[in-house]
Amino acid sequence: MHHSATDQVSLELARRIAERLRRQPEVLDFARANLARWSQQNKSVPSLLRCYAEWQQILSRPVEEICTLLCSESDNAQRLRQNSPFAGVLSPTEVWEIKARLRHAPADELKLAKKRKKQYLQNL
Repeated sequence: MHHSATDQVSLELARRIAERLRRQPEVLDFARANLARWSQQNKSVPSLLRCYAEWQQILSRPVEEICTLLCSESDNAQRLRQNSPFAGVLSPTEVWEIKARLRHAPADELKLAKKRKKQYLQNL
């Protein structure tokens, strides 16, 4: 899959997670548990530990601020989504549905999805 398509999938997954987080703030506990487990598993990898620490700090913010970051198209948000602690929040079926839809979407559909996302973010 092309890099921008991968980023689009990542962004769409993050949007879905943000929707769930708004309805179920306890999703933050799941993300914190992931970070704790990953920190133990990767305690000899300083670069990952820095990333996990950054996410720990982010998860202490208000839910809406976290959701805004998840849905952002900024380079920083894109970088953060590469190691999202929300892995496992969405069911495998949800993840595969998003991946299949975006991987097989014609370029015009991807452009339309980006346009809808921009409108969505402007209406927050």
